[in-house]
Amino acid sequence: MSKVKKQSDKNAPKGQIRIIAGQFRGRKLPVLMADGLRPTTDRVKETVFNWLMPYIQDANCLDCFAGSGGLGFEAISRGASAVTLVELNKLAAQQLKDNKALLKADNIQVIQQNALDFLHNNQQSYSLVFIDPPFRKGLAQQTAQLLSEKGLTDDALIYVEMETDHNTQIMPSHWQLLKEKVAGQVVYRLYQNSAD
Repeated sequence: MSKVKKQSDKNAPKGQIRIIAGQFRGRKLPVLMADGLRPTTDRVKETVFNWLMPYIQDANCLDCFAGSGGLGFEAISRGASAVTLVELNKLAAQQLKDNKALLKADNIQVIQQNALDFLHNNQQSYSLVFIDPPFRKGLAQQTAQLLSEKGLTDDALIYVEMETDHNTQIMPSHWQLLKEKVAGQVVYRLYQNSAD
């Protein structure tokens, strides 16, 4: 889960992400190397998916700020039924589409749109959501608020990654904190939606 803040040259250098486990285990996918792009590290990704192991099979997933698509592609590899990747940056979204084609993964949908706009108009309910927005913009709280109004199944799981110095972003009161870990300047958490 990573973000791209501004568009980059079409000839921008590319890095790679690696799918850790599941159907596409070991596959390496190219990612755009651009300002603001920060793919979730393998170590963090492994921890997160250990948390999610009992829930990932057949999950309907949403990655609100897809960036490299690392979490969404990992979810598909591990048995999620469908993944929607929302990414604002045009070049990053195109790379997501290219990687979807590389994997021949028809159960991945890539939407090039602002995540908040997408959530305003969303009509689906997701059982697993990843929120890893660009830092220092208060987007985690805004995204969580929109999701709490619509877009989640009753017992949905929500992964949130944010910077530790912006730890004051408030999550909805009916989201139960299940797991929490700090890695450097990043805090990542797993919540469960509890229907009122």
